[in-house]
Amino acid sequence: PMEFVGFGNYIRLFSDKLFLQSFGNTLLLLFVVGIAIFVISFGLTLVLRDMAGRKIARSVIFFPHLVNAMIFGVLAGFIFNPGGLVNSLLAVFGVNEPPAWLSHDNLFPLIMVMMTWVTTGYFTTILMAGVDRIPPYYYEDCALAGANAFQRLRYVILPLTWDVFGTCAVLWTISSVKIFEIIWVFGGSTGAGMPPTQTWTTAVYTYVTAFSGESVPAYGAATASAVLSLALVSVLVLLLRRVMKRDAVEF
Repeated sequence: PMEFVGFGNYIRLFSDKLFLQSFGNTLLLLFVVGIAIFVISFGLTLVLRDMAGRKIARSVIFFPHLVNAMIFGVLAGFIFNPGGLVNSLLAVFGVNEPPAWLSHDNLFPLIMVMMTWVTTGYFTTILMAGVDRIPPYYYEDCALAGANAFQRLRYVILPLTWDVFGTCAVLWTISSVKIFEIIWVFGGSTGAGMPPTQTWTTAVYTYVTAFSGESVPAYGAATASAVLSLALVSVLVLLLRRVMKRDAVEF
């Protein structure tokens, strides 16, 4: 029989060390990986802006984002297993005792690196589209005024692509809280059948809590976890829209 427990499920979550760890991992993906993605993406945008063959380079950078996350998780498991590609390449360079890539302590940092690699091309493409829409005469005016590269970046490129940065920040905030497949598949490649708890995010915690195979699944706690994730995204998106709000620039 069902029994109304009020805020009992939320109280339980904040006293659950596993949920707090999962929530912390979600924040790491959100902020640490997010900062890495935007720094690398914007750097690639500036490098590729005037480079010959930029369309081909953009396609190559974007390609990892086209691979399904489940497939990418399986491939990553093969690449980083003890007899996989990474260790084979290290052996060529004389590294006969490589790190235990699939150990519980190393899995989550690897996932962070992989998410950075997979997602960078997507945001690079968006930022390049934002930079490409800047009219050429802005750069001509900078040249006539004697502006250096940093001044051109500060006073032209950043202000005229600020709205694009805001859109990318919102997209990443939403996506980072939903990351599940690559953790589930790649984390499960350790042979345990389920990713180790060190790699869990709130999405994984919610799934395991609701469908853990217990005789009485904890749907209430899982729903509370999902609601908290929604609340986190909502608050962050509102803050981003307020903090990154600028006067509209027409050109």
